[in-house]
Amino acid sequence: MNTFADQLLVLVFLLNFMVLGSSRIGIAIRVVAVQGMVLGLIPSLIHQVSPHLLLISVGMVGVKGFLIPALLNRAVRTVGIKREETPFLGYVPIMLVGAVATALAFLFADKLPLAPQHKDLLFVPAAIATLMTGFLLLVSRKKAISQVTGYLILENGIFIFGLLLTEAMPVMVEAGALLDLLVGIFVMGIIINQISQEFSSIDTSRLTSLKE
Repeated sequence: MNTFADQLLVLVFLLNFMVLGSSRIGIAIRVVAVQGMVLGLIPSLIHQVSPHLLLISVGMVGVKGFLIPALLNRAVRTVGIKREETPFLGYVPIMLVGAVATALAFLFADKLPLAPQHKDLLFVPAAIATLMTGFLLLVSRKKAISQVTGYLILENGIFIFGLLLTEAMPVMVEAGALLDLLVGIFVMGIIINQISQEFSSIDTSRLTSLKE
């Protein structure tokens, strides 16, 4: 496996901590964009270049690096919210939880019955740590846009797992996953707009005040 791919995965770890420790929604969106572009480069580094891999890379970079961040930035401008000021869990505690989750990801990956060629790679711990980062963002943030970035990072973790199986996965499966992701973002955009119109806020904790 390419050592440059491992270096990119280290960058993925750092981006996870950056998004956990930042209150600015714009930074979270940029982190998602950079992470998407980084992951889009990795398939061509670890497998022989083919039309299949080129489609994966171009689709990943285009959709996650540019299209989805552009949609999220547009939503931020529409609702006029720039910061996540009162998360359910503070930024220092959430980074500590993220650090523990990352350490546990390495321990858990070491216990898994992986194929010999995958045993000493960073892909599995990076995937688990990124999944946990996305989950932490989903449960600790109040703003709907912040939760969308958590959903995207969680999906990035799933994609990292899939990188080990790139040659075995047909391109239509991966294209379908990207399409599902894009549709999910459109749906979340509609929900964010409705929440903003109803409450003049995108704080999802306000939803508890809804009654029949």
